[in-house]
Amino acid sequence: MPNSSPILAGLRLRCGRCGKGKLYSGYLKLNMACPVCGRDMTTADTADGPAFFVGFGVLVLLAPFLFLLPMSPLPVVAKAIAFAVLCAALIGLCLILLPIAKAVLLNLQLHHDAEQVTASDIKHR
Repeated sequence: MPNSSPILAGLRLRCGRCGKGKLYSGYLKLNMACPVCGRDMTTADTADGPAFFVGFGVLVLLAPFLFLLPMSPLPVVAKAIAFAVLCAALIGLCLILLPIAKAVLLNLQLHHDAEQVTASDIKHR
């Protein structure tokens, strides 16, 4: 699948160019290059973007439950258990979605040849 969609390839944790090579050698450790097509992965840096988007999205989904839980008529023990389950869900969703978000953003950066803007770039515009 040459020139596969960077978003679809990212959702599958694959290279955005060939769509076959794995992006990660570990949980969030990127391969230096695609094992299939050899695309250099060191030129892109997603920084904190994926963590922000995942954290924000998960909190938007689960915050209402976290705010409503203290007002519920449940006994204290049931509230504590519900709070623990919500915290586990929050952490679990973040851990599941973080590699996917990083893969999508990395593939989009490489696809569009995005680079960091420097002060001299701004002056020349």
